[in-house]
Amino acid sequence: MNSHPGWSEAEQHLTASDARLAELMAQAGPCGIRPPKRFPVFPALASSIVYQQLAGSAAAAILGRVQALFPRRQMTPARLLELEESALRGAGLSAAKLTALRDLAAKCLDGTVPTAAAMGRMDDEEIIERVSQVRGIGRWTVEMMLIFDLGRPNVLPVDDYGVRKGMQRLYRMRELPDKHRMRRQARKWHPWCSVASWYMWRASEQATATEKQAARKKSAKKKLAKKSSVKKAVTGKKAAAKKVKRNTRKA
Repeated sequence: MNSHPGWSEAEQHLTASDARLAELMAQAGPCGIRPPKRFPVFPALASSIVYQQLAGSAAAAILGRVQALFPRRQMTPARLLELEESALRGAGLSAAKLTALRDLAAKCLDGTVPTAAAMGRMDDEEIIERVSQVRGIGRWTVEMMLIFDLGRPNVLPVDDYGVRKGMQRLYRMRELPDKHRMRRQARKWHPWCSVASWYMWRASEQATATEKQAARKKSAKKKLAKKSSVKKAVTGKKAAAKKVKRNTRKA
């Protein structure tokens, strides 16, 4: 398995400590978490706000129009606070998202939201506590930032449906695991929960694909049964008609 240099130790640990996860890792291939070399905090969090509860294409279009309001499309907190509300609303932002973006900008400027350099000196929980003070940004959003933008190795997003679904499938649980069960199951993953979580997403995708395939088979069986039933009904009607015709002739 050709792994990212930063995750080779994680993959060795997880393979040795969890047999079922090791099988999944062999199927899914190397971990795909690739943190960027440079992490611009404000634009990244602003993008996450814009994308909330929207289809990807719609969110991308709105974000593109918002970025066009900034010189060289470089979003900065100071410039956002200077922009007229009408311009931002005209780009497609809802009132709630505009309020969240202005709150993010203010908290980036007053230091509530740390810079990328400052985050490098903080632990995960401190970052979550600080950034989640922004309106519209919850724990899950910050956890995704920690995993994919900062490359933090030991984040377990217990509220993420994909991670829960993947864990349920991999460990053959009857129900989606709650937070407590997830944390118990993840003890053997430490200190590499982020990498293990990435593989839970892959397990969830496999589960979804399997469910879709099963649904297609079930639908095909129903159609076949219906077709057969209709055919039998038609055949029965024809046979009845022939019988009536024969009886009529005899009479």
